[in-house]
Amino acid sequence: MSKSESMVTITAATADDVPTILRLIRALAEYERMSADVVTTEAGLRDALFGEHPAAECLIAFELERPVGFALFFHNFSTFSGVRGLYLEDLYVEAECRGKGYGRALLNQLAQLAVERRCARLEWSVLDWNAPAIGFYESLGARLMSEWRIFRLTGEALQTFAADKR
Repeated sequence: MSKSESMVTITAATADDVPTILRLIRALAEYERMSADVVTTEAGLRDALFGEHPAAECLIAFELERPVGFALFFHNFSTFSGVRGLYLEDLYVEAECRGKGYGRALLNQLAQLAVERRCARLEWSVLDWNAPAIGFYESLGARLMSEWRIFRLTGEALQTFAADKR
């Protein structure tokens, strides 16, 4: 373990961390050129992560005592294996802290959770232009699933299709 990696602490987020999580989500959105897409609020995150039926979980990376990154994830399920997996929705480390092993530490903690929870896999998506992230993921042994494409229904298209009773 490098000196930088020994300075990182990974903890499970608590409801008190919601403002930090939202700040990091906004920083991620700015990096991904998607700031206008962030519409969540502290109240919405608090309910989604810590409400009666949590939809996701979050890990936070601290450099000493300063939060510098997060990993937000949830369980998915493979019908072929009949076993659940972990899906990493977002991983972000502040720019000035990249290259110190913090992203690797977050992913390592997720891999440990996946193994502890008997998950068949840990998976995520990455923007095709994000070459540094792609290289990083490949260096960990992750495999690009190039034969798969993500489809998404949102907004008006989702509403229209949901209303179609044919």
